Formats: sequence, C-alpha cells, structure tokens
Amino acid sequence: MIKKTLLLIAIFVAGVLGFATTKPDTFSVQREVTVKAAPDKVAALVTDFQKWQLWSPWEKLDPDMQRTYGGPASGLGAKYVWHGDDKVGAGRMEIIEAAAPERTVIRLDFLKPFESHNTTVFTLTPQGDGTKVNWTMTGPSPYVSKVMNVFVSMDTMIGKDFDKGLANLKEVAEQ
Repeated sequence: MIKKTLLLIAIFVAGVLGFATTKPDTFSVQREVTVKAAPDKVAALVTDFQKWQLWSPWEKLDPDMQRTYGGPASGLGAKYVWHGDDKVGAGRMEIIEAAAPERTVIRLDFLKPFESHNTTVFTLTPQGDGTKVNWTMTGPSPYVSKVMNVFVSMDTMIGKDFDKGLANLKEVAEQ
C-alpha cells in the first residue's frame, strides 16, 4: 500500500513538472479603467513615483516601508527604490520611456522575496470627457514560475492588485 501511494505521488509530481514545461516563457497581466479626468491629470499620478502613495495597492501594506527617490521628480529617468517587510519585499522602478500623457514605460525589478525583472506600461487614451487607463505588466516566466502557474496564474495573483490600484487611481484622479 505504501509503495502504491509513493508511486502515485511520484506520478503526480512528475505530471505537474512535465505540464509546467508546456507553460509560456512569458507572462502578461493587463487591466483597464475609464477615469473621468484629463489624461494630463492621470499621467501626473503615474509619472511621479511620490504620488504612487496616493493610489498604489502596495503602498499601504507596510507602514514602515523605506522609500528612496532619484533622478528627476517625474517622467523619464525618475527612480523609486523600496525596502519593506515580507508583504512588499524590496525592489526598484525606473521610468525608461515617457511620452506623457499617452504612454509611460517602467522597468520594474523585484529583488526580494524573489528576483524578477518586468516591464510595466501605462497607456492613457482620451475617451470623451475622460481617460481610458490601461495598465500592463509583462515579464519572463522561469521554470519555477511555470510550476506555480500550474496551480495559480500570474493574472490571478496580480490582477486583483491591478484592479484595486486602478480603482484607487480613478478615485484620486476624479477628486
């Protein structure tokens, strides 16, 4: 009986590991919202990292999080480094492309609790008396991520945070 149980466990583990190899080499998470505010007003909240404290879903997770800002106050070259508890980890962001208010591209490097290097893009499109805000994050999906993806997708893990962040951004921009 023990041998059969161990064999079934081994088959299950081998199946999960094998199935993980079929997962994509990259991931993408995307959400959007329409905000009743001009693109310039929304862009000001995205391109100035110090204003992320007003809307980012991760900013309030660790009240003692340490933040350092560098480069220009906003736009191309603006930098943001954080170090916090296990909920927020440590990392850095830098705006690497700025075509405000239409498009902002951010290099996002997580250092803790795991290292990853991703790209975040905010695209702002005028829509009537408001702005459609599209928030996308893409990055590589190494094998460990593929194994995790067998059970829960990056979209499921991060998508709810994007939804919360966009709702916060909408609320702040519409004030």
